[in-house]
Amino acid sequence: MTPVNLKNNIPAYLLPSNGTGAVAILVLVKVGSRYEYPEVNGVSHYIEHLMFKGTTRRPKAEDISRALDAVGAEYNAFTGKDITGYWIKVDKKHQALAVDLLHDMLTESRFVKADMDRERNVIIEEINMYHDSPMMHVDEMLESLMFDGSTLGWEIAGSHKTMTDMTRKEVINFYKQYYVPERMVVAAAGAISKDTQAMLNKTFGSIPNSKNTPSEFDVFSLPKSRRGVRASVEYKKTKQVQIALGFPAFGYNDKELAATKVLSVIMGGFMSSRLFSSVREKRGLAYFIRASVEAYEDTGLFVIQSGLDKSRLPLAGKTIMNELRDVVKNKVTSAELRRAKDYISGTTTLKMEDSSNVATWFARQQLYSGKALSQKEKLAQFEKVTSSEIQAVAAKMFDKKKMGVSGIGPFNKPLDVWKHF
Repeated sequence: MTPVNLKNNIPAYLLPSNGTGAVAILVLVKVGSRYEYPEVNGVSHYIEHLMFKGTTRRPKAEDISRALDAVGAEYNAFTGKDITGYWIKVDKKHQALAVDLLHDMLTESRFVKADMDRERNVIIEEINMYHDSPMMHVDEMLESLMFDGSTLGWEIAGSHKTMTDMTRKEVINFYKQYYVPERMVVAAAGAISKDTQAMLNKTFGSIPNSKNTPSEFDVFSLPKSRRGVRASVEYKKTKQVQIALGFPAFGYNDKELAATKVLSVIMGGFMSSRLFSSVREKRGLAYFIRASVEAYEDTGLFVIQSGLDKSRLPLAGKTIMNELRDVVKNKVTSAELRRAKDYISGTTTLKMEDSSNVATWFARQQLYSGKALSQKEKLAQFEKVTSSEIQAVAAKMFDKKKMGVSGIGPFNKPLDVWKHF
């Protein structure tokens, strides 16, 4: 599908649907923690919070939230390592409010020092929350380990120190550098009005183009194969340990990504997957185990995560590694392949029932690839995946010399986790 270009060349997707009375407006900005420098790690996430703290026309946070709450809107924002997004979903009769408010927030936020200082403390508590949640934090530890030496390994929310030390001037300079039309995509989905394009042109299309080129990230280089321990641990006296296993994978536009995603479903995407069956159902070693793929522009990560009793870790580790070796040695069955493809098709169809997910589907692809495939076109890529392709990507990824392991629990040293894999 092709977007329309606003006056300043921001790509805008107009995605009408007859099956809903709601409208979702989404703005994505190509910025995140991997674009930061050490002194301002966490600034992308910080700016996302500050966008809700008041604008020139709506000076207080309450002015924004009350305007949206008064019409029963759903709204939120998110920050990733390479993307930041803002969205509002409303009854179709309030579409103009959603567009105006998002434009107001993204272009006229005041960055009042008192508001900024209060929000520093909020984010520090958010950091504490993630660190106190082993299931969440073990994933951050794994990415720090696997992307060591790259900004991809940095935590999105930053640290206590950076959130305390970064100055208002540094925050505003970063905002001005990256919140520019050249790095934005807008999408409007659902029961959108006939004048949506004009509405977007009047607001987002009026943002001046940048005269400067913002700094790009350094492309991540995969580590060379290595022997020895590649693990990280955090000691915590818990009844259940959290383990995350990682392998370098493929980037967002790599041809192998479709096969990798199908493989992740077969290995640990649903309750009849290989790892769920062998680790939980057959042996009762864990309540929770899953496999997933995280894709960035230049690289990716295949992750297996589980929570289990420490005493069961030796057998669980052996079982997981046996499953990985088996999928490298033997092709997946036609029945497994069919189930995985149907699962991807089914979950995608259900997800696309929501107008906000439709907006995200097209805008995210545009931001990463400069184009967007329809649901039908994307699912056709998965449908073409063969068992031979799955075996090939498994063989490329599941190399123990490139593997990393992170663990949270009563572990004193990295070897306490590594030795079980």
